[in-house]
Amino acid sequence: MAPKKGVKPAAVVKKKPEKVVNPLFEKRPKQFGIGGALPPKRDLHRFVRWPQVVQIQRKKMILKQRLKVPPPIHQFSKTLDKNLATSLFKMLLKYRPEDKAEKKERLLKRAQAEAEGKTPELKKPIVVKYGLNHVTYLIEQNKAQLVVIAHDVDPIELVVWLPALCRKMEIPYCIVKGKARLGTIVHKKTASVLCLTSVKNEDKMDFSKILEAIKANFNDKFDETRKKWGGGVMGSKSRAKTKAKERLVAKEAAQRMT
Repeated sequence: MAPKKGVKPAAVVKKKPEKVVNPLFEKRPKQFGIGGALPPKRDLHRFVRWPQVVQIQRKKMILKQRLKVPPPIHQFSKTLDKNLATSLFKMLLKYRPEDKAEKKERLLKRAQAEAEGKTPELKKPIVVKYGLNHVTYLIEQNKAQLVVIAHDVDPIELVVWLPALCRKMEIPYCIVKGKARLGTIVHKKTASVLCLTSVKNEDKMDFSKILEAIKANFNDKFDETRKKWGGGVMGSKSRAKTKAKERLVAKEAAQRMT
């Protein structure tokens, strides 16, 4: 008898081969409960309780991005480029002031010379000047030839007026990264401002080139920087929200037109 139309023939069920389990290697799934196996290592970076200093640094950085920063403060974010800063620091290292050991040695030699009845040499050395009050006095007296300001002085109000004073007195100034880096030149932990009053004859050529580059980057651009505001950069979530709102407004405007 012929099979009925529309009825499919019964499918042949294939038997799965039984898995051979080796009794020596028994499957023991890990239990991660209390007193059980140790959980796998995860990235806990987000859950770290950072020190108060680090938290303040990070929050301050975010606030500076979000809030509108006035031009006198924003100018400290524009620092000297790396190549020019390297050549400047090479020049400053040549005129480091003496440390305690060198001073002790100099005074000892002077005392010995006086004991022997000789007249000691009292020639004033050419060194980098530091200290905010001292540098300010040198600028006002028009004795400073170059002023170097650190970008991360805290509170910033200590040095925020210095660029304007340098511009008024027509003295080249520059803003560099790191008060600690300036501090190493004068044997201190940090230094907010350094200045050079004069250089040796063999360094005058290099010093004039550095001054020209600094004038072009800072003194000549003073009018431009004093009008430029900083900050106002929102986070990724906030930007996404504003974009979505803009799209919605554009869509509604297109519907009204049609």
